Amino acid sequence: MFLFATLAEATQYVNFHDLMGDNSAIAFSVFGLPIRWYALAYLAGIFVGYWYLTKLIDQPGSPMARRHADDMIFYAMLGIILGGRIGYVLFYNLESYIRDPAAVFRLWDGGMSLHGGVLGVLVAIWYVTRKEKLSFLRFCDYVACVVPFGLFFGRLANFVNGELWGRATTVPWAIIFPESGTMDPRHPSQLYEAGLEGIVMMAVLAWFFWRTDARYKPGFLFGMAAILYGVSRFVVEYFREPDVQRQWVVDMTGLSMGQWLTVPMLLAGIWLVATAKGRRKRVEPVAGSESVA
Repeated sequence: MFLFATLAEATQYVNFHDLMGDNSAIAFSVFGLPIRWYALAYLAGIFVGYWYLTKLIDQPGSPMARRHADDMIFYAMLGIILGGRIGYVLFYNLESYIRDPAAVFRLWDGGMSLHGGVLGVLVAIWYVTRKEKLSFLRFCDYVACVVPFGLFFGRLANFVNGELWGRATTVPWAIIFPESGTMDPRHPSQLYEAGLEGIVMMAVLAWFFWRTDARYKPGFLFGMAAILYGVSRFVVEYFREPDVQRQWVVDMTGLSMGQWLTVPMLLAGIWLVATAKGRRKRVEPVAGSESVA
């Protein structure tokens, strides 16, 4: 809010380079090796998310023990990186990677799909729960509660990197992103996403977890997270500049690729929430001795 207020008071639109510097993607260097904000965002999301997950599993009726959470961190990291990259290749830029297959492995050039990362994490959860004979849906419920931390830090990194900018606008808090190819002021849509996908989503899920019995209804929190993210992403896409390589999707359908990928997530979330009460049963904790009806 402070940033928006500052920009709104300005007599002219702020240039991103004046706000963040010419090499904003680099946080600092260690022995000449550049450390990027995006890498720090991943680490912050993982460590803060793990800390919060340990608080959740300390509550009665947890579907996992600490050792399961420890295992999950490793597999989730693989799922995010592999799923995010494969998703970007398949959903957003397949033609380019067919022409240059080696570019798939150049992660430092950017290109990660949130939807692909979600699928990667779901595969990781499926593997851990199958191996340990745990409840897949209840495991997903707890992991869903920590996802907003990663989304929040990731969207802030998108802003600091000066990427994924918004559409041209005349709102007072618009910012000029020179890398967009024009000097048109644009929505700082990365910050919109950080607020909706990060802060709002985290607050709503936390309320359901700590103030209601939602965590005893398998799939409810997972479904609610899908709905919250889906609605947030669908709305923000109207303010975010569509990916240039998928502009034809917007021209043909009126919706961006990000919106189309969000539709099945929304439908699955609505179904999970609507049917969660029917899946409720006596919960036997993985760690501890208390049962929760």
